[in-house]
Amino acid sequence: MNVKIKKLHNWDMTPAQAIVLQRELAQKVSACGTISDIHLVAGADVWYSRTSGMGRAAVVVLSYPDMQLMEISRSEGDCHIPYIPGLLSFREMPLLLSAFEGLESIPDLVFMDGQGLAHPRRLGIASHLGLFLNKPVIGCAKSRLVGEYTALADAAGSHSDLYHNNQLVGRVVRTRKGVNPLFISVGHKICLEEACSWVVECCRGYRLPEPIRQAHLAAAELI
Repeated sequence: MNVKIKKLHNWDMTPAQAIVLQRELAQKVSACGTISDIHLVAGADVWYSRTSGMGRAAVVVLSYPDMQLMEISRSEGDCHIPYIPGLLSFREMPLLLSAFEGLESIPDLVFMDGQGLAHPRRLGIASHLGLFLNKPVIGCAKSRLVGEYTALADAAGSHSDLYHNNQLVGRVVRTRKGVNPLFISVGHKICLEEACSWVVECCRGYRLPEPIRQAHLAAAELI
């Protein structure tokens, strides 16, 4: 059984057209949902070669709760679309979707290295991916794209809500003492509280939750 992917649109469009599409798709994102009966979790990440322009997407599937690696799917190709702030998904999604199509198992929950609703048009790559997969997706980014938050304490578990244009778009969470926090936001079909809880739940002594950490290693071909 393979992951079912919706065919929402093609990728041949101008940046202006992509921005219009983002605003349309953002209306379809669900920011609610309670996740239960989880057996398989996935992490997704994309690696780029600055010299060759080649990209490699990796999706790993781990068992829950023991976080044993069950499957890796990778997809490589040229990145014809340049990086444009706010339009990252139009550069990375074709490779990501190809990697998801290669999975033999179906994850119950997906962690995406990137933004969800914490995006100027409320459609970061995690939300975009969630609409294609029609599955719960959590956006877990290592840096801020938009928004303001109050300073965090140094202790693990410290957090602060992230606001953009007076709207709650995510939460900043320090998963380990003394390390930079993560920027967590809803991707699709999950609420913010659940998303943050699952990120903390799936950390195994590192800054990143284990699905994303493993996906990062897989994209760099370190596993």
